[in-house]
Amino acid sequence: MKRQARKLVRNCSFLFVALNLAAVAAEPAAPRLYEMSTETGMPHMEENLRYAVAKERRCMSTHDLSSAFWMLRDVSLQDCKLVKASQEADAATYLLECSGGHGTTGDARWELAPERITGTLRVRLGGKNMTFYQRITARPVGDCG
Repeated sequence: MKRQARKLVRNCSFLFVALNLAAVAAEPAAPRLYEMSTETGMPHMEENLRYAVAKERRCMSTHDLSSAFWMLRDVSLQDCKLVKASQEADAATYLLECSGGHGTTGDARWELAPERITGTLRVRLGGKNMTFYQRITARPVGDCG
């Protein structure tokens, strides 16, 4: 009987911890001010046009991850959006969904850590053999003001 009771307590404890971790992962983090560096790479371009880096400070929460990549606001991707595919405590993945029927595909993956978040968007433009990526590295520098 004691053995069954211990097993029940252990299973309940495991379930409690798992439910708490799932709840924490599902809650959006409070917005924070980030120092962001965005690298855009286009391997098909000439060497001097292949990479571009932009720096900015932006207030952001985990709720904003699907819209953090500025390239998604470009006219060529205006009918595309990132849709969350999975969420874990330390990572989130998204699939690129486009409604224009042009065959553009892609995905994004975010690595979430207290000292830094890093996201990479990969896109293959439909009908062309063109790919590009954007990589955001963001360090928290304070609270939003």
